[in-house]
Amino acid sequence: MKKNTLMEGAIIATLGIVIVKVIGLLYVIPFNAIIGEQGGALYGYAYNIYMLFLSISSAGFPFAISKLTSEYNALGYKKAVKDTYRLSLKIISIISVVIFILLFLFAPNIAELIIGNAEGGNSISDIAFVIRMVSLAILVVPFLSVTKGFLQGHKYIAPTSVSQIIEQIVRVIVILLGSFLALKVFNTDLKTAVGIAVSGAFFGGIFAYIYLKIKIRKSKLLQKEDVKDEKVITKKEIIKKIFTYSIPFIIISLIYNLYISVDMVLVSRTMSDILKLPISTVESVVSIFTTWGVKLNNILLAIITGLTTSLIPNIVSSFTKGNMKDVDNKFNKSLQYVLFILVPCTLFLSFLSEPVWTLFYGESTYGPIVYKVFVFSALFGGFYSIVVNTLQGLSKYKLVITTVLIGLFLNTVLDVPMMLLVNKLGYEVSYGAVLASLIGYGISVIISLVVLHKKYKFNFKDTKKRLPGYVISWLAFELVIVVLKLFVPTNLDNRLLQIPILALFGILSFGIYIAINYFNGNLGALFNIRKGRKYENRNS
Repeated sequence: MKKNTLMEGAIIATLGIVIVKVIGLLYVIPFNAIIGEQGGALYGYAYNIYMLFLSISSAGFPFAISKLTSEYNALGYKKAVKDTYRLSLKIISIISVVIFILLFLFAPNIAELIIGNAEGGNSISDIAFVIRMVSLAILVVPFLSVTKGFLQGHKYIAPTSVSQIIEQIVRVIVILLGSFLALKVFNTDLKTAVGIAVSGAFFGGIFAYIYLKIKIRKSKLLQKEDVKDEKVITKKEIIKKIFTYSIPFIIISLIYNLYISVDMVLVSRTMSDILKLPISTVESVVSIFTTWGVKLNNILLAIITGLTTSLIPNIVSSFTKGNMKDVDNKFNKSLQYVLFILVPCTLFLSFLSEPVWTLFYGESTYGPIVYKVFVFSALFGGFYSIVVNTLQGLSKYKLVITTVLIGLFLNTVLDVPMMLLVNKLGYEVSYGAVLASLIGYGISVIISLVVLHKKYKFNFKDTKKRLPGYVISWLAFELVIVVLKLFVPTNLDNRLLQIPILALFGILSFGIYIAINYFNGNLGALFNIRKGRKYENRNS
């Protein structure tokens, strides 16, 4: 296996995650046709609760193991690296079993919290059944996550990317084949079909974990070797560090998933209990927040996940060596990476929400309307992820927890008032929940950037210098789309016609966008592309 530099690792990880997300996006076309909007809401209820509990059982461990592995490698502590992985597997086995039992036992209570007394759609027993089915994955996926963190800490990004692809392919096969056979062949009820679909996470995790264990065995990363003059790191010290590093990550990941879960519950309750909207309307909108809209957003978030996968071990390595200039440089490059890729992708999906939604899901009353604003939660969440992961790499856990708690508090407090306000103003009620999330993310990011600048002397001059060029290219990008919409219809019902329409918009808008950034130097500075002279590669 080959170790990867920051940008090389970011590209590999992003490519792998994008493939995973594209598969995840494409499968929802037949999946939506099989289970419909009510089934999508049921799937979303269970899967988002699963992700919330998964963050408790494992989310902090892969990042902590990656950080600790990178730290010990930088210091040359080979035995400590191996002990870290073995001990983390023992710890995660206990936590996973406990979380599984709690989730299984309290599934009905969780279901009641989500929908309350709403009638006419998915019942409490339906939701509880599906939650119990997805809880099986808690017994497998945490082990997979820890193993990924171990390899990422060694800067082996490619195997983890391949494992994600394997996991997704197996998961999608179970989702599509299982739900189709359940509903169309054996004529079972909707909850059974969705229950089988969510169990795909369990089977995908098993296959991916086996693949990574084979790669580790072949690479001999855990092979015993005689190490001379190495500082002895006791198991007690390692366990203490695992928890010291992982608990803040768990809290942060938990808070991030609470953003989604809070929106899911409050959107559902506000629309049904306060505004008294029909349950069919409520579940259509909720399915966008929890399943269908999230699938589209995942393509954008894949870009950020790929970057942070490579960012953490590289920043930790530079920070451990005391090279703050390199940490600052990598952070600036990460911000520019988001500005260059994520912003135009978000604008594209927002401006063309109708043909995009029609292509993937067919005609929908609420889909395009809700999604054109909902997509911005991925953009703000992306910036939030970069800043938070940088602070984690610098071990500033108290600051991270404080800022994300402030953001979550604002989102929770503002959700219902903002929904009622936008409804009063005549806009789609769900816009209020999105705006509350954007405010929460925005405040967390601003506070973090101020601290990074004042306390760690992070210099944003390079990013500020290139920002006007990005803004000009964004405006040109938007202008191309707006002008094209005057001549090219985007409200057609035919799903296949959306492909050439979106291709035309994409080729022209992104072509001009890339050209502008090439000539203003932003593209060359970010990816070290020659333009008159060779840019210095400061990321290797």
